[in-house]
Amino acid sequence: MSRESAALPGDPPGGRRAALVWGIGVAVYFVAVIFRTSLGVAGLDAADRFDVNASALSTFSILQLLVYAGMQIPVGLMVDRLGTKKVLTIGVVLFTAGQLGFALSPSYGTALAARALLGCGDAMTFISVLRLGSRWFPARRGPFVAQVAALFGMAGNLVSTIVVSRMLDGLGWTATFGGSAAAGVVVLVLLVLFLKDHPEGWEPPPAEHAGAAYVRRQIALSWREPGTRLGMWVHFTTQFPAMVFLLLWGLPFLVEAQRLSREAAGGLLTLVVVSNMVVGLVYGQIIARHHAARAPLALGTVAATATVWAATLAHPGDRAPMWLLITLCAVLGACGPASMIGFDFARPANPPDRQGTASGIVNMGGFVASMTTLLAVGVLLDATGGDYRIAFSAVFVLEALGVTQILRLRARTVRRERERLVASRVEAVHVPA
Repeated sequence: MSRESAALPGDPPGGRRAALVWGIGVAVYFVAVIFRTSLGVAGLDAADRFDVNASALSTFSILQLLVYAGMQIPVGLMVDRLGTKKVLTIGVVLFTAGQLGFALSPSYGTALAARALLGCGDAMTFISVLRLGSRWFPARRGPFVAQVAALFGMAGNLVSTIVVSRMLDGLGWTATFGGSAAAGVVVLVLLVLFLKDHPEGWEPPPAEHAGAAYVRRQIALSWREPGTRLGMWVHFTTQFPAMVFLLLWGLPFLVEAQRLSREAAGGLLTLVVVSNMVVGLVYGQIIARHHAARAPLALGTVAATATVWAATLAHPGDRAPMWLLITLCAVLGACGPASMIGFDFARPANPPDRQGTASGIVNMGGFVASMTTLLAVGVLLDATGGDYRIAFSAVFVLEALGVTQILRLRARTVRRERERLVASRVEAVHVPA
């Protein structure tokens, strides 16, 4: 990313140093995503290792996401109050300990506790990286910087689908999960030695006195903005189909219901990740140039996902054709980039000192939807004797709810953005040179 002049007064300058510092934060997020998604390729191994059924297996991911979602607003407040470096440091220590604990867990209960610890640390990464980007790059670069961060997160998912799955086959459970924990130690060292919260000379104003009143005010003011609520529902509606597929149920669906080999199923999961990376770059460029494209891109992604998901489940016969499964995985790759649009609604609606809190509210949306769907699929699979067509139909219920809320809040958000733009132009005209 080249150095560019600030577009607005108070904008950070960006440049090479910004890219290097921000890159350390992205590396932390990259490792966190590897740890988060490693269970997605180890679901069948975990079921055998701990001798559990589908509902119990889904509890691993549900608990991890429950902790993650529940931590989003507290983490947003922590980032606004303490800064990026401190929060990221705590996060790395927690998710590394969780990954190591998962490797060594002798029982289902201890493994659950390890995944909860991992989810707690993971929850501190992405919001911190978003805040780091806003402190080091001009505001106009926000959509692109956020999409690139998500792109590196999907690269972590790619490592899980390719590298971790092969390590499990060759090295076994303990060596794979225990060895991968070393990556957490590496990024912790980089973080402590080199990461800075902001460029020199661009210090934020001193934080207000912390307390219950501060917390209530931050949450209330962020939630009051329709852009924050719209961002949350966009994230809620777009993210979860791919998250559910990659995090847990995609591999069992492809192997058990579609009768593919584990190698072929892993290739399709890899396609989801590669598609995500490509679409993320495209969406980031489009939104940076055409702000009005945000809602159409989000709603179009939901429509495409629902259409292909329905076609796959409704296809006659025991198995869907490979071309349809490939199409499904390619379309699911757009879900992650579409979910990032939620932050592009919340970002202009909130001042810098509320960005962490607002981002936490938005990020909570998709993970609540993912957690709910993971649980619903597991329960329905047990109740129907493994009928994936019925279990996977739970996706449509949450998509319908989310689209309803997006349509309800969209006009109000656009109106507030226009009012804010007019006010800023008037203020600029009256500021003496």
